[in-house]
Amino acid sequence: MTNRRDFLKTSLTGAVAGLTLPAAFSASAAQANSTLPKKWDLEADVVVLGFGGAGATTAIVAAQNGASVVVLEKNPEDAHISNTRMSGGIFHCPFKDGDPKALKAYAKAMFSGENIPWKEEGEIPEYSDGLAQLWADLSPSNLEFMQSLDPEFIGGSQPGFDKASFPDFPGAKDSRYNAYRATYTKRMKNFNQVSYKQPKAETSSGEAFWLCLAGGVKKQGDKIRVVWEAPANELLKNAKGEIVGAVAQHKGKKLFVRARKAVVLCTGGYEYSPAMRSAFLEGPGKNGWAFYGTTSNTGDGIAMGMAVGAGLQKVGKSAARVIVPTQVTFNGLRLGSITPSVGSPNSFVVDNFGKRYEAETKVTDNPSRYFFYKAAVQFDITSLSYPRTPSWMIFDETLRASKPLVGLGISVIGYGLVDWDKDNLKAIESGLILKADTIEELAEKIRNHPENKSRMVPENLVETVKRFNQFCDDKKDADFGRRAATLGKVEKGPFYAMPLVAGGPNTKGGLLANADRQVLTWEGEPIPHLYCVGEIASALKFVYQGGGNLTECLVYGRHCGKLVAGLPNTKL
Repeated sequence: MTNRRDFLKTSLTGAVAGLTLPAAFSASAAQANSTLPKKWDLEADVVVLGFGGAGATTAIVAAQNGASVVVLEKNPEDAHISNTRMSGGIFHCPFKDGDPKALKAYAKAMFSGENIPWKEEGEIPEYSDGLAQLWADLSPSNLEFMQSLDPEFIGGSQPGFDKASFPDFPGAKDSRYNAYRATYTKRMKNFNQVSYKQPKAETSSGEAFWLCLAGGVKKQGDKIRVVWEAPANELLKNAKGEIVGAVAQHKGKKLFVRARKAVVLCTGGYEYSPAMRSAFLEGPGKNGWAFYGTTSNTGDGIAMGMAVGAGLQKVGKSAARVIVPTQVTFNGLRLGSITPSVGSPNSFVVDNFGKRYEAETKVTDNPSRYFFYKAAVQFDITSLSYPRTPSWMIFDETLRASKPLVGLGISVIGYGLVDWDKDNLKAIESGLILKADTIEELAEKIRNHPENKSRMVPENLVETVKRFNQFCDDKKDADFGRRAATLGKVEKGPFYAMPLVAGGPNTKGGLLANADRQVLTWEGEPIPHLYCVGEIASALKFVYQGGGNLTECLVYGRHCGKLVAGLPNTKL
């Protein structure tokens, strides 16, 4: 049998059988008026499409409330990874002694911003009040829920995440905001320590979070059936327009699955759909972005929803930061890697012309990671270009030798999709990181890089190094206010340049859905018995507080699972 790591590596060269996107924007992806089968292959009260954090939580709670559940997962069991597993394992759990009204206000500010007097950008306010209320009702018991599934599960404290990321938002102080990091170890593993394929007792981060949920599914084994290697590509309606089932591909044949009460889409975003990336993401969506989550997210659920009349909301949003675009591709799109080294001493970031444009510590100063990315994707109307795509992290031998420049324990590297070593030499040898003996030579190498398009001005980069090093002597960044403690000179050769692009774990916008997670038409009408949870219709599109992805899996998965279990049965 093919092991998971081998499967994952080989799958990156192209679409693996059974893993291809069902014609993302074509109505043929899922015909709204498909003929219902004479015989169903499987039946259950609730059919969940996708077996990540959202799908697992929804299935567990639906089963706890008396429903039978079939989960259709596109990946093989021995090669199953998801954004949940690949994440940092951080989830929100505000302290119970906080003010629930303040917690709702803070959540509402994150979701829509409609309660922020100075807001200039917001998300669909029609649904934010209900979403925020559920967040306030359920998020303080997230740790309790996880430990009910497995008493050995630990919510470890994570410095920097034990407070509201946006202190000026309404309710930030009185909500008593808090987040935990998933672990089964008494001493938490750091993000450079791999948990994948380790015994449960030695896991931390997203792997620990996932193992807890997977254990919860197994406990409901008499009510939950997981069908592996069964990518769904079609939703089925009855004559009344109710969703009554789904069609998947399984072992070379169509698998017709009846949903008596509801179908719940938990298929994630569109990170590896070239068509959707081009259509939705700001800037050069295909090449100017990279993602560090699962390659399984190809927009399947979004396509299926659109084909039965679903509307869309804020589909150009992403949990974004700046990351390293690697040389590994899937569906012609580059995988990226988390880059916690941005803002480290002995480094700075420049645009394609060799000039700094922002305080590099904004990448790490706030758990949202949002602020630096917005500067990186800025559009220049005069040149009709994105001068900071890619950006270039300039650093010297001191930083190169001091630590890994990426997170080795989580995301694409921790799960074997991308190779990277502790001393960063593999990335240099492959040509991903440029190396030169002098700053002038480094500037020429950047200029000759195909993505720079000959824009680098060597004199600019030389002057930027000189100016930055003076700031280090002064212990003050006079241009952008970077934290003084991070000011370390770029002076020890050889010198290096690493490309950075916009990216993150996942896309955020997707299907239009209300607070109950009912999928809606463009006109805002519910599509009967069709629901969605997770990244396919994230509530966190306006701003992103770190750990929010896993949190909405728990909050809205718990709510949706209970809701759909109580629905009346549809008729064929």
